[in-house]
Amino acid sequence: MTDTTTLTAEFLPDGLIVRSARPVTGGSANAVFWCELDDGSEVVVKLARADQPDLSELEAEGLTALSELGGLATPRVIAFSPRTLVLEAVGTGGLPPDDAGFWANAGHAVARLHAVRSERFGWAHDGWLGQFRQRNGWDADGHRFFAEKRILSFLDKPGAEAALDAGDRAGLERLCARLPELIPDTGAVLTHGDLWRNNLLAGDAGEPVFIDPAVSYAWAEIDVAMMLLAGPVVPESFFAAYQELRPLHPGWREQARILNLRELLSMIATFGTAFPGNPERIAELRAVVRQYA
Repeated sequence: MTDTTTLTAEFLPDGLIVRSARPVTGGSANAVFWCELDDGSEVVVKLARADQPDLSELEAEGLTALSELGGLATPRVIAFSPRTLVLEAVGTGGLPPDDAGFWANAGHAVARLHAVRSERFGWAHDGWLGQFRQRNGWDADGHRFFAEKRILSFLDKPGAEAALDAGDRAGLERLCARLPELIPDTGAVLTHGDLWRNNLLAGDAGEPVFIDPAVSYAWAEIDVAMMLLAGPVVPESFFAAYQELRPLHPGWREQARILNLRELLSMIATFGTAFPGNPERIAELRAVVRQYA
């Protein structure tokens, strides 16, 4: 359910005059517009809700970190304000192609990003994942970080409280207690944090360009696992190319079901039971809990 906010003058930074604007579809949290300016140039404008006063600044910071630290291609940040992020317009703004070469290049790019390591999990401050704060407090323990900051932190959100019962919550707590048995600690690396198909674009030369980050130092497999979950199936060339540069541990695909609890909970917490696909997400969550808790 994309934010239905319209692009009005109150959102535009000083000096930015928009001649025409069209909505960009594909996300579920904030309104985005492809805009032609009065000088004929084009930009992308993303709007923050009133309760997200630092979203634009933090997203700009995340794009810079991915580019400067991790070497990912990201849109250039042109300007930001408390309600607006203005970005370089990349390609046509459409969804990424199914081309195997595009996805192989994306796999290599993400593997290089994950070569940036940290001794701790987290980030210097909290960020945003969709409509909620992403808790990023530093922690040397990867299992505790994932349990507390990426799973249990969603359980007090209204959508999750409405959709999940006491048994679901108790099962998730048991599963979190078992994480050291279930998931190997592969160390903290720089992650995009919201790496699903629709957060990639094809640049002017056909190269993969990454958008909408929720950066932190976390397990690399969280990024890779999300590519198995959200949206249309990502071509296998992505995973094969990734493993050429950074081989994943055996069994990672099965363990991805546990890592993807974060995204399932994010969608459930945001939209409860009413959103298309959420009944299936709740069923998958319960299946994972039954198997691993």
